[in-house]
Amino acid sequence: MEREVNQINVVPLVDVMLVLLVIVLTTATFISTGQVPVNLAKAKETSDRQDAPIVVTLTAEGSLFLNDRAVEEGGLSSLLRTYQKESPVVVRADRVTLLERFVGIVDEIRSLGFHQVSLEVVKL
Repeated sequence: MEREVNQINVVPLVDVMLVLLVIVLTTATFISTGQVPVNLAKAKETSDRQDAPIVVTLTAEGSLFLNDRAVEEGGLSSLLRTYQKESPVVVRADRVTLLERFVGIVDEIRSLGFHQVSLEVVKL
């Protein structure tokens, strides 16, 4: 017995569209923030900087980013050598980051001659 198909099966189409929607929303969220997502520490006093600093981000997983670009282990020094030593450097570290890892990153930045190193926090 043959049966005529007079309807289109839309279930696979809906599945594909939902997957595409999730991909678009995820990408759009990351692009709109423009930064690697980290859960910053909180402080009562913050400063409002107007110049564009060099941003070093340290995630909770231990990944390192320089101006939102991934940095391989041990590659931070070679990338920072291309910047002027007078440039301000802001370190964005997740609040669950190990203190030893954070201090090591700051020491590495300061040993390259950068003296304007600060920590980005969220104001309470």
